[in-house]
Amino acid sequence: MPEAMAGVSGMDQQLRTQDRVARQLDEFRRQQGALELQTIEVRPVFDGDTLRDLAPDERNRAKEIIENFMVAANGVTVRFLDARGFPSLRRVVRSPKRWDRIVELARQLGEALPPEPDPRALQQFLAKRRSADPVRFPDLSLSVIKLLGAGEYVLEHPGEAGPGHFGLAVADYGHSTAPNRRYPDLITQRLLKAALGDAPPPYDNEELSSLATHCTCKEDDANKVERMVRKAAAALLLEGRVGERFDGLITGASSKGTWVRIFHPPIEGRVVRGFEGLDVGDRVRVRLVETNADRGFIDFVISG
Repeated sequence: MPEAMAGVSGMDQQLRTQDRVARQLDEFRRQQGALELQTIEVRPVFDGDTLRDLAPDERNRAKEIIENFMVAANGVTVRFLDARGFPSLRRVVRSPKRWDRIVELARQLGEALPPEPDPRALQQFLAKRRSADPVRFPDLSLSVIKLLGAGEYVLEHPGEAGPGHFGLAVADYGHSTAPNRRYPDLITQRLLKAALGDAPPPYDNEELSSLATHCTCKEDDANKVERMVRKAAAALLLEGRVGERFDGLITGASSKGTWVRIFHPPIEGRVVRGFEGLDVGDRVRVRLVETNADRGFIDFVISG
């Protein structure tokens, strides 16, 4: 334990209690079918003003404690509002439209998934693959995440059965724990304040529905900015490696374009030639043909 922490009376026992409870919450969620996914998040490493590397941001027990308590708190919050007869802003991830592709990825690995979306079956498959091939599990996780689709905010009326959150395998879920940085959480906190004070909801249903759509759109905009920053850093790191070949994984395939994430370094770019017939989860060999740090462009072609 760090010296500063050790100097706080009772901190050791408090952390151990939190860790034990978080693990119990995690186990309960896994039994319900919450998906155990592992992706590689990277952060830029600078030497002064020079970008030297993109290093993986590793998970740890502290992050897992926070995550499990956060999920529990968000569920309790919306159930409280529902019990008080209040509407709520829910965070949902719908049943994946591309479940058939997830089934196909499982089949390629010798496993069978049911024809209809089933979070428990998917979690059992993921747990088995994590144990059998931990090195490649982040790549499988990334494919599944891309195929699950994005989350969104929706208005849910009290007593209404909404779409729920497929990835967390919960029917009741909102965002409430970060009102200082995320507007949907601030809306939920205002609803909570009204419910606790026996006051009417601060928004009518039309306003909440409009805010849900707005928050989803703004989140998409913020994600685009974050992706642009990451791609600019990645393009800067790769600008001296044009012409090199890399192994990678297809992470997106649609009318908007085909995307690949190379393994070393873990960077995503667009496949501009030779992408015909490729789908999410396919392993490929690509050649880097162009980078543009100002525009965040990293372009690859399929290489034999």
